[in-house]
Amino acid sequence: MTAIPVGVTVNGQDHEFAHAPTVRELLERLNLPCQGVAVAVDGAVFPKSSWDRPVERGWEIEVLTAVQGG
Repeated sequence: MTAIPVGVTVNGQDHEFAHAPTVRELLERLNLPCQGVAVAVDGAVFPKSSWDRPVERGWEIEVLTAVQGG
């Protein structure tokens, strides 16, 4: 049986993986920080306590960094 690739969109760019990475692995593979960021999936905050869960096909993921300003 052949594995079906998992396609997700991260910050507006499409990515495809042979096997579904966890959210934490996804950030590492894409060289995105794991600290000081918030992750949203399909427009809803995805809690850091769930980052060890594999991504699912079709997810729209946004990785947001906190900025300080006035």
